[in-house]
Amino acid sequence: MIREVVLATRNRDKGKEIAALLGDLGIRIRTLAEYPDMPEVVEDGATCEANAVKKAEATCRHSGLPAVADDTGLMVDALGGRPGVFSARYAGERASYADNWRKLLQELAGVPRERRTARFITVAALARPSGEKVDVVEGILDGLIAEGPRGSDGFGYDPVFLLPDLGRTLAELASEEKNRISHRARAFVKLREHLKVMTAER
Repeated sequence: MIREVVLATRNRDKGKEIAALLGDLGIRIRTLAEYPDMPEVVEDGATCEANAVKKAEATCRHSGLPAVADDTGLMVDALGGRPGVFSARYAGERASYADNWRKLLQELAGVPRERRTARFITVAALARPSGEKVDVVEGILDGLIAEGPRGSDGFGYDPVFLLPDLGRTLAELASEEKNRISHRARAFVKLREHLKVMTAER
């Protein structure tokens, strides 16, 4: 049975969100903040799955504990699927959240609403010290890219990702609401089932 798991992220916003999604499993959730000597994992995979698996395996090896990693891509149809796997660094390696969504809005300038369709895809991976096959799950959220930012909550592309059924962007949702419907929530609901099995193992 497991008592601890490491989240393979140094992103405080992401770590807080994932910890909330896994918080009631009765296991201690660590982050890479507790492992300052952990080498940076180069996210050079061609897909979100490749990056998530690579980060989970590297963190598991370094910590000796089960490790969870995720990678998210924003796929915009009018841009041929960009920014995709490069979403976090779309405007450059040291780009801020705002830098990235501003670049996205510039590229979509003049594109009508009906052609601004997009989806978030989150792939989450769970690696075990035993070396068993890595569990991989996926969560998808469809929406539109708004013409301008709205809302002050969330992070990343949340201010420009519009949910047509709600008429709000992800950044206009309270964290509790976002954690029920987001792409990351949908992935981690599935991953929770794998973690539950591990917590029950003797």
